[in-house]
Amino acid sequence: MNRTSSRYVSPLILAVLLIFCSGWIQNAWALDLRTAKSQGMVGEMSNGYLGVIKSSGEVQALVKQVNDARRKHYTEIAKRNGTSLEVVELLAGKKAIEMTPAGQYVKPGSGGWVRK
Repeated sequence: MNRTSSRYVSPLILAVLLIFCSGWIQNAWALDLRTAKSQGMVGEMSNGYLGVIKSSGEVQALVKQVNDARRKHYTEIAKRNGTSLEVVELLAGKKAIEMTPAGQYVKPGSGGWVRK
């Protein structure tokens, strides 16, 4: 390599490293469900899905991701057991609320958010 090309290789390597590191850092800082629940950002609802308590783009994205996965799972359970999606959702909601630790939020029935 000549001197001119080596001058461009170092910045290129640095740029690639920064791109990889920024992706890693972003994932390290990404909001996870446990943190969101413990910080009162989301809570379990009686319909089997998460609800948003303190809204932000990151919280909305997390809730959508979790709820989409739950809906898919609930649908599979309903088909496997020959029952309706609504029955599975309500049973899952009841169980999720029962399993929610003290201090976290739940939304039973048609009421508002309650700290368990």
